[in-house]
Amino acid sequence: MDIGSSRVLVTGLGVTGRAVVAALRGRTKAVVTLDASAADADHREASTVPFDEVDLVVTSPGWRPTEPALAEAAARGIPVWSEVELAWHLRVPTAATGEPAPWLALTGTNGKTTTVEMLASILTADGRRAAAVGNVGRPLVEAVLDPDLEVLAVELSSFQLHFTHSMSALVGAVLNVAPDHLDWHGTFDEYAAAKGRVFARAQVACVYNTVDPLTEGLVRDADVVEGALAVGFTLGAPGRSQLGVVEGVLVDRAFHAAPDDPSRYGTAAELGTLDDLVHLAGPDGRVPSHVVADALAAAALARGYGVGASAVRDGLRAFAPGGHRIETVATVGGVTFVDDSKATNAHAAGASLGAFAEGSVVWIAGGLVKGATFDELVAARADRLRAAVLIGVDRAGLRAALDRHAPDIPVVEIDPGDTGTVMRRAVDQATVLARPGDTVLLAPACASMDQFRSYAERGDSFAQEARRVAETSSHGG
Repeated sequence: MDIGSSRVLVTGLGVTGRAVVAALRGRTKAVVTLDASAADADHREASTVPFDEVDLVVTSPGWRPTEPALAEAAARGIPVWSEVELAWHLRVPTAATGEPAPWLALTGTNGKTTTVEMLASILTADGRRAAAVGNVGRPLVEAVLDPDLEVLAVELSSFQLHFTHSMSALVGAVLNVAPDHLDWHGTFDEYAAAKGRVFARAQVACVYNTVDPLTEGLVRDADVVEGALAVGFTLGAPGRSQLGVVEGVLVDRAFHAAPDDPSRYGTAAELGTLDDLVHLAGPDGRVPSHVVADALAAAALARGYGVGASAVRDGLRAFAPGGHRIETVATVGGVTFVDDSKATNAHAAGASLGAFAEGSVVWIAGGLVKGATFDELVAARADRLRAAVLIGVDRAGLRAALDRHAPDIPVVEIDPGDTGTVMRRAVDQATVLARPGDTVLLAPACASMDQFRSYAERGDSFAQEARRVAETSSHGG
């Protein structure tokens, strides 16, 4: 499609939509916008859009395929693109090479942001002008127009990938796939298929999780550039074409030698040690297994780009995680308060709970369910729980799972009626239930938008209330 002669409809005027409009300005024939909640949108309802004057729709991630405007476009045969697809078409040559910056693209149900930021840290340690973009940080459609960026570490959501059709990442990775966003995709198979799009047309390698067979299946099904490798990562000793861990050492047996080197199957490259990740340890002093997995995935993506082993080590040492990811925010009376508000689904909450000792967690959970179920999570992690405090407007699924699989665990439900005080009441209840040596853990397993604007606001609220409890205790109140 010739974007320059196209009339483009942009649906959604959030951060993504506004970045798309800015990127298209002067690069296309006409741009009109649609958003019911934006006062400056050209159209507030799909019914007023003159679709016979639209050649292309670029949609924001939150818009489902069933939205009236997108359904109308599909019925008329008008292409619907994500911001990612548009970005792929708008790429400009870099100052360093004269070619567009290659993409190291990753997706997964959990661990995306940690991994993409680790990757950016590794690339920076290698002396590359790089940025973490896409579903985190700078909008992708803006980053591809920056000629100073040599390589892009791209985090992609299933929403973004659903409407992405021609991206060809240098290296693609799927970290894991567990049920999430089923209200958006309709079925788990559709959700998984969207994740698998990150592998389509991969040029050098497809990186998958050896303990998640679904990710390997997505590699097998992918139509890739001839010669692209399938590269696994594992927490155990790696086999051929894998990265893994041997006696505390992070090891590469995929990119350590040239493909035609006869010694490659008997050798490996040392990328660092678990000690290089010690600054990411949880409250118990151990580096959680999912953090090690994220580091291996980031290393695989970087190594596929040609980064040296020492830069992997240096980048992992330098990596500092963002907030709301297993972050200790207060300690009082021997009780530790930990914010993992970014654990917005059952898979992430399970990983978070698994980082703590048996019977030591007062779990604050709940929020916007997104079509998820919780039986598998609670059955697997019930042994970690001291008690549970449920927030959110839809607590029934979590409560039922706790009743079935942890019937002896005390459960307190917080009335959602006063949204402004919900976290204060939850933290107060959790403080009463906790004993010295316990952890009050916010790992909601749900999205935040029922009572908070974002997972960050939810985490900030938790941290504020935890610190209030600590301050009150220190004053004897």
